[in-house]
Amino acid sequence: MLIAFSVSPVTSQTPDGSLSEAVARAVRVVRDSGLPSQTTAMFTTIEGEWDECMAVVKDACQAVAEVSPRVSLVLKADIRPGWSGQMEAKVQRVEDHLRQG
Repeated sequence: MLIAFSVSPVTSQTPDGSLSEAVARAVRVVRDSGLPSQTTAMFTTIEGEWDECMAVVKDACQAVAEVSPRVSLVLKADIRPGWSGQMEAKVQRVEDHLRQG
């Protein structure tokens, strides 16, 4: 499965309202998990089995909760048993269509 998720604190103590330090805590959890992942400006995508992906999402939320009394989570999942390597393959299929015109 693929899970694209965004986790962040609802509040920030920084003068500019930045959430990046708390978000970095969540991304560290993802990277330490060893699952294939990609982080973009808005989401982090992970690939793996249901239980391992959900455990990473939960741990990322808990990491943010350590610095914020309220946490926001947005999650989108592509549940497709028997498929792997889809983080890159899905994008490649779209790129192939674009090249074909």
